Amino acid sequence: MINYLRGQAIEVIKTPNNRLILILDVNQIGYEIQIPSRLALDIGKDNNDSRQIFTHLLLREEQPLLYGFGTAPERDLFRQLLSVNGVGAQLALALIDTLGIEELVVAIVTGNSKILSKTPGVGLKTAERIALELKTKLAAWRQLKEATTTTTATLPAAEILEDVQMTLLALGYSQEEIDRAMAVLSQDALFSKNTQPEDWIKGAINWLG
Repeated sequence: MINYLRGQAIEVIKTPNNRLILILDVNQIGYEIQIPSRLALDIGKDNNDSRQIFTHLLLREEQPLLYGFGTAPERDLFRQLLSVNGVGAQLALALIDTLGIEELVVAIVTGNSKILSKTPGVGLKTAERIALELKTKLAAWRQLKEATTTTTATLPAAEILEDVQMTLLALGYSQEEIDRAMAVLSQDALFSKNTQPEDWIKGAINWLG
């Protein structure tokens, strides 16, 4: 599991089928990552800048594919969309690109199929299915996101966060569960200044039950 990659944005290539591929140089290894057009435009303003890209690895028989996003919530929403029957990676990207994360989540939570169907390739039936399958999940996700953004949450340093995530993944927890636990613990003053990975791991396990 690759949570994110940090490196130099070399260029964004547009393929013949209009997909946008970011070439990200990480320690002299060039990763090809498909990204939304919103992120491509942002990268175009500051080409060759250091970037942190939150990724999702999709395993296909032909080859593994990496999808990248500028924020973890965008990546997590992409994963939620992929869980809907009939929604593939390209449609999920199109939804995020067309509506943006906030409008998309609100449309799903409120069951607004008309807004969802503004996305090219999304018919009314598909829009209704997305709203039906994700409404409850995203309502809880949205509440958590609002709670974490309205408080002064401080995540641990990157190297500590990586140790904690790798340990919890090895114990069988999903990335979504880990992200939720870390978001909650980071609001606790006892954890926010704690530099011991073991304490974060114990705290996350206790919170996850």
